[in-house]
Amino acid sequence: MLRDVPFRRAAVLLGLTALSACAVGPDFHRPDMPKNMAYQGTPLKPTSGHGTTGASVPQQFQSGVDIPGQWWMVFGNPNLNALVDQALANNQSLRAMQQGLKSAWEQRRIEGAGLYPTLSASFNPTRNKTSRVYSPIPNANVWLYNVHTAQLNIGYVPDLWGGTRRAIEAAGAQADLQKFQLEATALTMISDLVNATIEEATIRAEIDATHELIRSQRSVLKTVTAEQGIGNASRQDMTQQMASVAQLEGTLPGLELQLAQTRDQMAVLVGVTPNTPLPEFRLEQFTLPKTLPVSLPSDLLNQRPDIRAAQAQIQSASAQIGVAIANRLPNVQLSATPAQAVGVMSDFFKPGFGNWTIAATVMQPIFQGGSLLHAERQARDNLLQANETYKATVLSAIQDVADSLHAVTFDADAMTASEATLKATSQSLKIAQGQLRLGDVSELVMLQAQQTDAQARLAYVQAEGARFSDSVGLFQALGGGWWNRNDMGMTPAAQKSLGKSLLPW
Repeated sequence: MLRDVPFRRAAVLLGLTALSACAVGPDFHRPDMPKNMAYQGTPLKPTSGHGTTGASVPQQFQSGVDIPGQWWMVFGNPNLNALVDQALANNQSLRAMQQGLKSAWEQRRIEGAGLYPTLSASFNPTRNKTSRVYSPIPNANVWLYNVHTAQLNIGYVPDLWGGTRRAIEAAGAQADLQKFQLEATALTMISDLVNATIEEATIRAEIDATHELIRSQRSVLKTVTAEQGIGNASRQDMTQQMASVAQLEGTLPGLELQLAQTRDQMAVLVGVTPNTPLPEFRLEQFTLPKTLPVSLPSDLLNQRPDIRAAQAQIQSASAQIGVAIANRLPNVQLSATPAQAVGVMSDFFKPGFGNWTIAATVMQPIFQGGSLLHAERQARDNLLQANETYKATVLSAIQDVADSLHAVTFDADAMTASEATLKATSQSLKIAQGQLRLGDVSELVMLQAQQTDAQARLAYVQAEGARFSDSVGLFQALGGGWWNRNDMGMTPAAQKSLGKSLLPW
């Protein structure tokens, strides 16, 4: 029978090892999405546009092409490139998210420590006196004595049901959640900044066009006033023209306000105060990209940071179910306290002064008011919620890309129409100017043609800015190429080291 003892011990150890190799609760898997997902029912076609420069270039969609990390460089504006670099280095919201990510990684490491034994040491020197009523200290025959105790406290909780590993998995998923929220913050910041520079350039062009229109209307007013003085125009014609001029002049303060607020927004995105000098932007400084990448819908699941964040939330919720289940099962706690107690320091590490205790405790929750059961049910409900949130996020992302593709296409058509209108009004103005020189038309007719041309120019400027913004929106909807860029504010070596720490266990 004694020979069977080693075998029984080995069987127990093998059993504990087998238990510790499994983890209760569901394993993570990404929800199934509808097959054959597409952005639109018809194949993508090249956008319209026939110019060679500015916002009139034709654009081609390229499916399955990777998105560059520094996608804003396709607009060919060095001032914009420098501004985005400055924002990536200084934006306070982005830096706050970077610190939050580091905190989440540290939490993952805290949870990972639960797989290892705990070890602590203590040293307790005491001076003691016993009563003469009691027996004196053996072999000393004294009532005053010293005791110096050095002790190790060793504890270990085997992860029998995988609850600790599920907690590590949940913490790692939360770190991933923080990472993708950081990437979403960086993408939003970059897109807002690029759009702000385009908006500034558009507003400046609108202000210039409005000034030109006001000059034209004032010239018309001057002519109408002169004709009213000789009886060729009514006073009502003159007052209507005065109202038209005043109405146009009233639009300028609003445009100037938009320009100032846009500049303030740019300063905050860059991480400086609004009084800090920033470069000025004009539409002629931007170049519209001739090619636009279009990721496959299946690739979008890995490229959009909001989708990846929703996926990480599913993994965290799934792992929390395992934690809740493990909390309802029996738990084993092992402890050992080897020590030495001596009367004088020189006796340390001599034979005969050692003592130790080895203990094992088995704990089984019996009644907790139903809290453990409801905690498990809550974890399962959270997983169902995370699954539905993920599906909604995916559909919203596909809609964003579809809307951006439609905007690129139809705003290109609007740009073509605006360009054709501007060419027609410009030609009409030249004809009116020629006829005026020959005396075939009045000055009023020429000024009206000039006014129509200025209005067409204003519409063209707005269409031009829309095309640039549409390209920005498409890059943003496709995820912005964060996987080809370092937004975490860390060296590649540090990122690699932290990435290893996020392994399941």
